[in-house]
Amino acid sequence: MVRVCSVHDVPDPGALRVEVPTPQGTVAVAVVRDEDGDLHAVSDTCSHQAVSLSEGDVEGCMIECWLHGSAFDLRTGRPSALPAVHPVPVYALAVDGDDVLVDATTDIGPSADQT
Repeated sequence: MVRVCSVHDVPDPGALRVEVPTPQGTVAVAVVRDEDGDLHAVSDTCSHQAVSLSEGDVEGCMIECWLHGSAFDLRTGRPSALPAVHPVPVYALAVDGDDVLVDATTDIGPSADQT
């Protein structure tokens, strides 16, 4: 896991785009605070079109793509609204004091082995 930001950098609710280094290269990740205040890490790229999810709105435990309205569950990455039909990767996130740590090497979403 690598430090990507401070807890206080993430809007409440909202999302922050971060670049996470991995052995395979840099991964764009959206660190998202849901309406309950919980933090999540998902791919920052919508699976419908390659636009930044961190620029979208957060409602409950969902993030909505600003371009066409696809919405993704922050816990599973699964889409709940068209036009997206494929999930986005979900990454492990931990908080250590004020530091947000993310491991973007592996998709931990429950649908990771079904995509």
